[in-house]
Amino acid sequence: MGNNASFNVQMEAPKGVPADHAKHMSAGGSPPPECPMHQKQGGDNKSASAVPPHPKMQQASECPVPHDNSDVNPLNMMPPANQQPSPGQPFALPTERQTSTIPKVTEDGSVQFWQYPSQQMFWNAMLRKGWRWKKEDVDQKDMGDIIRIHNANNEQAWQEVLKWEALHAKECGNPRLKSFGGKAKDFSPRARFRSLLGYELPFDRHDWIVDRCGKDVRYVIDYYDGGLVDKDYRFALLDVRPAMDSVDNVWDRMRVTYMRWRYEITDKFASNDKESSKASASD
Repeated sequence: MGNNASFNVQMEAPKGVPADHAKHMSAGGSPPPECPMHQKQGGDNKSASAVPPHPKMQQASECPVPHDNSDVNPLNMMPPANQQPSPGQPFALPTERQTSTIPKVTEDGSVQFWQYPSQQMFWNAMLRKGWRWKKEDVDQKDMGDIIRIHNANNEQAWQEVLKWEALHAKECGNPRLKSFGGKAKDFSPRARFRSLLGYELPFDRHDWIVDRCGKDVRYVIDYYDGGLVDKDYRFALLDVRPAMDSVDNVWDRMRVTYMRWRYEITDKFASNDKESSKASASD
């Protein structure tokens, strides 16, 4: 329930993004860390408080960014957003932020949604990770494309999560994203197994903690390179599924595997019947 993965939008990749981005990530490179698309996270998380010092959530409605200093919000252990231009920045970048469709957990239960980083925040985050460009390597339009791709991939991931959560619609009709982080170097068992069969490794991995009306459910998301970016700025092939760390999650994956097998067989027989009918009619 999770195949839905270069930077081209039927267009050339933004100049600020290496052409071998996916290979760089598979080899253990460190991508820009501004949001769920690029986070580092250690260990398996059952709750936000169990996550060790690493990127989690930036302010109540912001994407997580890594932080090693002490000026953090005690509610989410994240620093204030950095919207200031960096020294020597070759051009001005917008500081406006887009609100996602992903609902977040709030202390008072109010309905709020995660916010994506601005272009300026994303630029600053990439600089913190050591990314450097010459003036001719990247321009304002490239940063706009990068943000659109980043946001589209997160929206896509959430829609895949909701497909799984539909199995529990009677139990909880409004799941919300509690926390998330990246584990690019920690390949999932499924990704490693696929690699042994000759398939490429994902260029990134995220673990998302979803609040299912009071119950924390961990999802694993593997991001594979899908080649060209489509018109909606999606570039990754996503493999989204609940982590096999609870009986309920294992049961869900067994149910979905059975449903996929069942419908595949049903469709196959239906196709054969149509072919047989056509052949009989032509005789």
